[in-house]
Amino acid sequence: MSETVTCKARGARGKAVRPPLWLTVLSLAAFALLIALGVWQIERRAWKLALIDRVEQRVHAAAQPIPSPTSWPTVTAASDEYRHVAVTGRFLHDREALVQAVTEEGPGYWVLTPLRRDDGTLVLINRGFVPSERRDASARQEGNRQGLVQGEVKDHVKVTGLLRMSEPKGGFLRTNDPVHDRWYSRDVAAIAAARDLHDVAPFFIDADAGSQSGGGPIGGLTVVRFPNNHLIYALTWFALAFMLAGKLFVTFGGGLFRRRRFVHEPAGDSAARRTGSDAGTIVEPT
Repeated sequence: MSETVTCKARGARGKAVRPPLWLTVLSLAAFALLIALGVWQIERRAWKLALIDRVEQRVHAAAQPIPSPTSWPTVTAASDEYRHVAVTGRFLHDREALVQAVTEEGPGYWVLTPLRRDDGTLVLINRGFVPSERRDASARQEGNRQGLVQGEVKDHVKVTGLLRMSEPKGGFLRTNDPVHDRWYSRDVAAIAAARDLHDVAPFFIDADAGSQSGGGPIGGLTVVRFPNNHLIYALTWFALAFMLAGKLFVTFGGGLFRRRRFVHEPAGDSAARRTGSDAGTIVEPT
């Protein structure tokens, strides 16, 4: 007579691996954060596209008079920058300032000259770019073309261009140095103070293209470009979120899925499949 003993192996596939509570909470928080960042980038993209469209309309619109002095305190980048404007007056060439610049024409300077309007207020005009070797006014062979001022024109003139906001503090990783007349950004307030100018508009105007004549300043070099990589950023955040979800499923969800399938198998099928390493028969002699 023999005694048969049936032994059941307890494999990992019959056991669900549950992650610790802290890991579950942390993973859910990370997933939610990644999704939120993706949604935020989508919203930023919509805002950026609207901004680009708005600026394009301003740049290509017909020139309008600049804001009146009473409305200067309300002029902002959001509502006014890059507006196509026109202004008339007389240039104060003895008060011009040269601001370091790097353009498609190479390194050099912006020539900022105050324009005195008929009401006595002043507006700084960025007449354009000059290369370093023409920094001094005496080195420029300047004239007049298409009604846009090039050089030291004494007549009453009309200038059209894009309204730009002041650039305080400095640029090129340098701070403006009014004492030594070194300018790295178009800081309207600082330039006005250094030149003893009063009643100056809090913005300046980039003169339109078409003012180049001889060795005079080259206008129309305003760069209107807005980086728009928000869609790429959004896809990146969403991809990271789903990669995290996939990793969690592979690590923890797979075992739980297999366990549930094992538990719900019919008794007969389950017994029939318990072979090899899952079940064995030991026969002991009597």
